[in-house]
Amino acid sequence: MNVIKELWQSLLDSLVGLGAVVRFFFRLVISIPAVLLRFDLVVAQVWNAGALSLVIIMLSGLFVGMVLGLQGFQLLQRFGSEEALGAAAAVGLVKELGPVVTALLFAGRAGTALASELGLMRATDQLSAMEMMAVDPIKRVVTPRFLGGAIAMPLLAAIFSLIGIYGAQLIGVQIMGVDSGSFWSQMRGGVDLADINEGIVKSIVFGVACSLIAVYEGYHATPTAAGVGRATTRTVVTSAVVVLFFDYLLTAAFL
Repeated sequence: MNVIKELWQSLLDSLVGLGAVVRFFFRLVISIPAVLLRFDLVVAQVWNAGALSLVIIMLSGLFVGMVLGLQGFQLLQRFGSEEALGAAAAVGLVKELGPVVTALLFAGRAGTALASELGLMRATDQLSAMEMMAVDPIKRVVTPRFLGGAIAMPLLAAIFSLIGIYGAQLIGVQIMGVDSGSFWSQMRGGVDLADINEGIVKSIVFGVACSLIAVYEGYHATPTAAGVGRATTRTVVTSAVVVLFFDYLLTAAFL
């Protein structure tokens, strides 16, 4: 009976937490029109979440593309279809690896930065001071960071996919000897608009989810050093699970 009680209580706590996140999301959405009047705040956060993540995104995209080039060539060689390497790598990157791996890297770099920054502001009473001065911290601090992350994520996913395709071409054409014309023509023929749309939708959903989790955990962090650390850890773990969960749902929906 105790086990059943604990499971039931855990379920209730999870539902309460989900409801709190949804309410917080609607607060952010309601404040977006007011924040857009000061778009410079959003641009600064796009730079913070996106431009500062470019190095890790580009390096990861290059190496993931190179691994795809190696593994894809070995697999396709068994069936005598090495020329299809371009299509296989591009479809895998655009539809799946690009959005998912970018979201995981985004959560680890930008998401933790957002959560720790807001958590530190909570711990040092900066958010409370804004409320005392009749400044809404949601509009002034939280929503610009949320929008910055949500805008930066699809751009980073596109860059990841482009660099990954270059990495696959580098291995497949320059090292494995696949014909360059066949590589690019197969890629153009194998990737259609539906594949690109699926990748765009996934990157947008993942960007909103990761940014929401980061700002929620940071804003509601316990105002201690340990609390900020726990909020940062929860941001990474929860973002990874949510990204993979949404990835399955979206993949099934597009099929």
